Amino acid sequence: MPVSDASDYFRAYAVRALNKARVMNAGWRKSRQRLIGRLYHLLAKQADRQPNLHHLDDFHAARTLEASLDQDGRPAVTRPPRDH
Repeated sequence: MPVSDASDYFRAYAVRALNKARVMNAGWRKSRQRLIGRLYHLLAKQADRQPNLHHLDDFHAARTLEASLDQDGRPAVTRPPRDH
Protein backbone atom coordinates (compact mmCIF):
# COMPACT_ATOMS: atom_id res chain seq x y z
CA MET A 1 0.00 0.00 0.00
CA PRO A 2 1.57 3.33 -1.02
CA VAL A 3 2.19 5.91 1.67
CA SER A 4 -0.50 8.30 0.48
CA ASP A 5 -3.10 5.55 0.57
CA ALA A 6 -2.22 4.58 4.14
CA SER A 7 -2.31 8.15 5.44
CA ASP A 8 -5.60 8.86 3.63
CA TYR A 9 -7.06 5.67 5.05
CA PHE A 10 -6.02 6.55 8.62
CA ARG A 11 -7.23 10.14 8.18
CA ALA A 12 -10.66 8.90 7.05
CA TYR A 13 -10.91 6.76 10.18
CA ALA A 14 -9.90 9.78 12.31
CA VAL A 15 -12.64 11.94 10.80
CA ARG A 16 -15.22 9.19 11.26
CA ALA A 17 -14.22 8.61 14.90
CA LEU A 18 -14.25 12.31 15.74
CA ASN A 19 -17.64 12.82 14.09
CA LYS A 20 -18.96 9.87 16.06
CA ALA A 21 -17.65 11.44 19.29
CA ARG A 22 -19.18 14.79 18.37
CA VAL A 23 -22.73 13.40 18.54
CA MET A 24 -22.19 11.47 21.81
CA ASN A 25 -23.31 12.73 25.20
CA ALA A 26 -20.63 14.11 27.50
CA GLY A 27 -18.86 11.46 29.55
CA TRP A 28 -16.02 8.99 29.56
CA ARG A 29 -17.27 7.19 26.43
CA LYS A 30 -17.10 10.45 24.45
CA SER A 31 -13.64 11.07 25.88
CA ARG A 32 -12.47 7.61 24.80
CA GLN A 33 -13.96 8.06 21.33
CA ARG A 34 -12.11 11.38 20.95
CA LEU A 35 -8.91 9.66 22.09
CA ILE A 36 -9.39 7.02 19.40
CA GLY A 37 -9.85 9.77 16.81
CA ARG A 38 -6.61 11.40 17.94
CA LEU A 39 -4.82 8.06 17.67
CA TYR A 40 -6.00 7.62 14.08
CA HIS A 41 -4.88 11.18 13.31
CA LEU A 42 -1.44 10.48 14.80
CA LEU A 43 -1.17 7.32 12.70
CA ALA A 44 -2.03 9.36 9.59
CA LYS A 45 0.71 11.87 10.36
CA GLN A 46 3.23 9.09 10.98
CA ALA A 47 2.27 7.32 7.75
CA ASP A 48 2.86 10.60 5.88
CA ARG A 49 6.43 10.75 7.13
CA GLN A 50 7.53 7.16 6.69
CA PRO A 51 5.93 3.94 5.50
CA ASN A 52 6.00 1.33 8.22
CA LEU A 53 4.09 -1.88 8.92
CA HIS A 54 4.08 -1.15 12.65
CA HIS A 55 1.39 1.45 11.96
CA LEU A 56 -0.94 -1.42 11.11
CA ASP A 57 -0.45 -3.00 14.54
CA ASP A 58 -1.34 0.31 16.18
CA PHE A 59 -4.31 0.67 13.85
CA HIS A 60 -5.64 -2.77 14.78
CA ALA A 61 -5.23 -1.96 18.49
CA ALA A 62 -7.24 1.26 18.05
CA ARG A 63 -9.93 -0.59 16.08
CA THR A 64 -10.19 -3.19 18.86
CA LEU A 65 -10.61 -0.46 21.47
CA GLU A 66 -13.25 1.28 19.37
CA ALA A 67 -15.13 -1.98 18.82
CA SER A 68 -15.14 -2.70 22.55
CA LEU A 69 -16.71 0.72 23.17
CA ASP A 70 -19.43 -0.10 20.66
CA GLN A 71 -20.21 -3.49 22.21
CA ASP A 72 -20.71 -2.94 25.92
CA GLY A 73 -19.43 0.53 26.66
CA ARG A 74 -16.34 -0.65 28.52
CA PRO A 75 -12.91 -0.59 26.90
CA ALA A 76 -11.04 -3.84 26.51
CA VAL A 77 -8.02 -3.91 28.78
CA THR A 78 -5.57 -6.05 26.86
CA ARG A 79 -2.07 -4.95 26.08
CA PRO A 80 -0.01 -6.41 23.26
CA PRO A 81 3.38 -7.81 24.23
CA ARG A 82 6.26 -5.39 23.81
CA ASP A 83 9.25 -6.49 21.80
CA HIS A 84 12.26 -4.64 23.17
